[in-house]
Amino acid sequence: MSSYVRYIDKTREYYRAEGYDKPYNWAHFDTIPFTPLPKPLAACRVGLITTSEMAIRGAAQPVPDDDPLRNPYWLPSDTPIGALYSLKVAYDRYATTLDDVDSYLPLTRLRECVADGRIAGLAPRFQTAFSQYSQRKTLTVDAPMILEWLREDRVDVAVLTAV
Repeated sequence: MSSYVRYIDKTREYYRAEGYDKPYNWAHFDTIPFTPLPKPLAACRVGLITTSEMAIRGAAQPVPDDDPLRNPYWLPSDTPIGALYSLKVAYDRYATTLDDVDSYLPLTRLRECVADGRIAGLAPRFQTAFSQYSQRKTLTVDAPMILEWLREDRVDVAVLTAV
């Protein structure tokens, strides 16, 4: 018996229960770009991108709740894990919690990889992209903004995590 959450099925059921005639249309691409790493991972600076809407305890929210744009933002990668928490409200509260930041934001593991020489370094900041339902905005606004930050930080490869 499987113990994983069947998110696609749950989403389809949710939209059906809400009265939508057409099932939720998941983003898809006909081609998937692939670029081999030009150097070994141990020589790469790694960036981290998350959809877990991170914030720093005691600091102002990175993006106000009433901000209609909900554009990506970044936080310093050297922020202690204990100071970080997720503002995310759209996740399966029956299957998980957001208490263990290390389970969905692998900063601790990436720092260990740097210390062990498995990666050359960690970018000085990590990016948060909101889980929005606009493939157009993701492609035309969010992705180019995040790519610009990754390039500024001289990132060779990025890890994408989600809640």
